[in-house]
Amino acid sequence: MDTSGRRRNPYELTEETPVYVISVAAQLSGLHPQTLRQYDRLGLVSPGRTAGRGRRYSARDIELLRQVQQLSQDEGINLAGIKRIIELENQVAALQSRVAELEAALDGAAAAMRQREAAVHASYRRDLVPYQEVQQTSALVVWRPKRQQTPQD
Repeated sequence: MDTSGRRRNPYELTEETPVYVISVAAQLSGLHPQTLRQYDRLGLVSPGRTAGRGRRYSARDIELLRQVQQLSQDEGINLAGIKRIIELENQVAALQSRVAELEAALDGAAAAMRQREAAVHASYRRDLVPYQEVQQTSALVVWRPKRQQTPQD
C-alpha cells in the first residue's frame, strides 16, 4: 500500500524500485562499478538485492551516488563525513515526516474538539443567561428598599 492507503500496483515503478544492475548504475552515476561496491560496503548507498544477492539500484540510489560523488569531488568531504551527512539528512526527513503526522493528528483533534464544543453550545437552554465577567470597581452602591406605603396614608 502507498501512503494514501491505496493498494499499489505491483508492476508500478517508483523512485525506490530497484531495477538497475551495477553496470547500468555505474554508467548513470558516472562512477566505476568497483566504486559502487565500495560505497555499498561502507553503507553510503545500500542497493536492493536479488534472490541471488546481485545488486539492484533504484533511481533514488543513482541520485544518491551522484550526490556522494559531488560531495567527495567538488566539496572535498571524506567518505566518513559523507556518510554522516546522509544519516543526518535521513534523520531530518524522518523527523519532517513525523512532524507532518503530528500536525495532521493535531488538526484532527482540534476539529473534533470544535465539533464537541458546538454540540455543547447547541444544547444550552435558551432561558439561561450567559455569565459575564463583572469588572471590579471601587464604587459603593447602597440599596435602599422603597418604603411601603401603609393604607393609612
